[in-house]
Amino acid sequence: MLEKLLIVCALTLLIHASETLSFALRYAGVRTGKLAVSLSLAGMILLISRTSNLLQAPMMGKMIDFAKNNSGFDLELALRYILGASTVGTLVAMVLFPSMVFLCARVIVQLETYGSIPNLITSVTFDKLKKAKNYLKKPTFGMIKSLRLYGVPKRLLLLNCVVTAIYTVGVLASLYAAYLEPGLSTAASQSSGLINGVATIIMTIFIDPELAMLTDKAMTDQQEQARLGKVFALLMVSRLAGTLLAQLILVPASQWILFVIGLL
Repeated sequence: MLEKLLIVCALTLLIHASETLSFALRYAGVRTGKLAVSLSLAGMILLISRTSNLLQAPMMGKMIDFAKNNSGFDLELALRYILGASTVGTLVAMVLFPSMVFLCARVIVQLETYGSIPNLITSVTFDKLKKAKNYLKKPTFGMIKSLRLYGVPKRLLLLNCVVTAIYTVGVLASLYAAYLEPGLSTAASQSSGLINGVATIIMTIFIDPELAMLTDKAMTDQQEQARLGKVFALLMVSRLAGTLLAQLILVPASQWILFVIGLL
C-alpha cells in the first residue's frame, strides 16, 4: 500500500503543480498580446490534471477499502501525506513560475507559426529542447521582496485561499467520511459536491470575474500588466496557504458531509 500512496502523492503533486502553472500561461498570453491563444493552451494543462485525476481516483478507492480491512493502517495520516503533496506541488510551481512565463511565451509564438498543436509537437527537436535552458530563470530575493499587498485585491487572495482549501480537501473528505461511517459509505463517497459546490460558487461569482477584469486591463496598460504579474504571484502564495488550510479542515469537512447525509 505504501507504493500506491507514493503514486497518489506524486499524481497529487502533478495536479497542483500543473493547475498552479496555468497562471504562467495566462500571464505569458498577456505579455505577448495573445491571450486567446494562451487560454486555448491552458486546455493542455487541464488535460494533464484531469488525466492524473483519472488515475488517482481508483487508487484512492483501493486505499479506503484497504483501510477498512486493516485496522493498523492509519488512513488519516495517509490523507495528510496526500494533502502535503498538494503543498509541495504548489511550491514547485512557484519556483518554476518565472521560467514558465518565458517558456510559455515562446510556445505561444511557435503555435502561431505552426498553426496547430500536433504540428508544434512534431516540430520539437533535441536541439530545441537544449535551447530551452536559455529561458530558465531562477527566482530571486528581489522578486519575493516585490510581492507586497499594496494595490492587490486582498479579498481576491483570501477567497482564492479558501477555494483552494475546499477543492483540495473535497474528495479526500468524502472518502474519509465513507471510512468513518461504513453504513453510509456509498452516499459519503459520492458527496464531495457538498464541499466542492461551495468553492465553485465562490469561484464563479467572486474570483473569475475579478481576475478577468484585471487581465483585460493588463492587455492595454503596461502598468497594469506589471501589477497583474504581482497578482498572479500572490495568488500562488494564497494557493499555497489554501493547501495548508486543507490540513485543518479535513476532519471537520468529513463530519460536515456525514451531518448533511444524515439529514437527507
